[in-house]
Amino acid sequence: MDFDLTEDQSLLVDSVRRMLADQYGFEQRKTHMKSIEGWSTAMWSAYAEQGLLGLPFAEADGGFGGGLIDTCLIAEQMGRTLTLEPWFTTVVLGGGFLRRAAPELRAAMVPQVADGSLKLAFAQVERQSRYDLHDVATTARHEGAGWVVNGRKGMVLHGDSADRFFVTARHAGGPRDRGGIGVFLVDERHATVRGFRTVDGGRAAEVEFDQAPAVLIAEEGLPMVEAVVAEAIAALAFEAVGCMEMAHTMTLDYMKTRQQFGKPIGSFQALQHRAADMLVALEQARSMSFYAVQAAAETDADERRRGVAAVKVQVGRSGRLIGQQSIQLHGGIAMTMEYACGHYFKRLTMNDSLFGGADHHIRALADDGGLVQAA
Repeated sequence: MDFDLTEDQSLLVDSVRRMLADQYGFEQRKTHMKSIEGWSTAMWSAYAEQGLLGLPFAEADGGFGGGLIDTCLIAEQMGRTLTLEPWFTTVVLGGGFLRRAAPELRAAMVPQVADGSLKLAFAQVERQSRYDLHDVATTARHEGAGWVVNGRKGMVLHGDSADRFFVTARHAGGPRDRGGIGVFLVDERHATVRGFRTVDGGRAAEVEFDQAPAVLIAEEGLPMVEAVVAEAIAALAFEAVGCMEMAHTMTLDYMKTRQQFGKPIGSFQALQHRAADMLVALEQARSMSFYAVQAAAETDADERRRGVAAVKVQVGRSGRLIGQQSIQLHGGIAMTMEYACGHYFKRLTMNDSLFGGADHHIRALADDGGLVQAA
């Protein structure tokens, strides 16, 4: 697997890193978190100006023609600064569905996403569903010439900022059947939204649909959902690597300056070994993040599912190890809201839980016969 970036990709990474370093320091992030929106509208405009919102869409639709790897490289930089804006939900999740929608819908919506005037969210999780994408109780039915959606979705990332929702709803079959699940587009005006803050400082919402008019995106939509979620897992893996790298760097810097028994604690061999374990875990996660891009592009649905499950397992385990070690090696200061280290661990914990944690996916892999199938 080739980890080398092209010249254009390197320029993209450098540009985004400089912008975030200049405009998204930790103190600025805390200010954004306390705002009414819970994120920075000024930074959202800056993302649009930099082309970060239109990057993954085809040029013919009003985007910039970037690929999944380009999106993931941005996600890594977002992870380094723990950004709060609805970039992931709009560009990765919502954008994943929009790129697969009908041409006329893409023509109408992509330019609005690219200029920052339209924010999207994915309403999937339900109380009973856990991490099973096919466990859908929300219903959709024909009414006149269109569709209406009824049901309740939980943990809709940035649902309280979204202008439109991509919603999974069942129009046929039993509660856990893989068939009969459609993907619909619903305007926020037809939803009841209750927003809340997540453990990592981000935003999410419970969203209720009551006879909500909807536009059909895909009548048999589960394959589309699985493909979009695979891409989202790849982006989350890169974001997690950005978080891990910063947590590791902060820990090393602290070990070089914190004095105990008249010398830096980084001079003690036992702590050096723990820092080395963090580096190994970081590089394992980095390797798997690149593998995630390859797995998400797999046309065989079974191979793709096993691949992204393996990514979730390794990235989740690496994130937990690095987060826990960074807290322990810092001591009590890492648990305070005023210090960034604990915030990285919270984001890593949050990312691990999205679309199934490491424990969920290791069980799924075991049930599926493992990553490498017997001949």
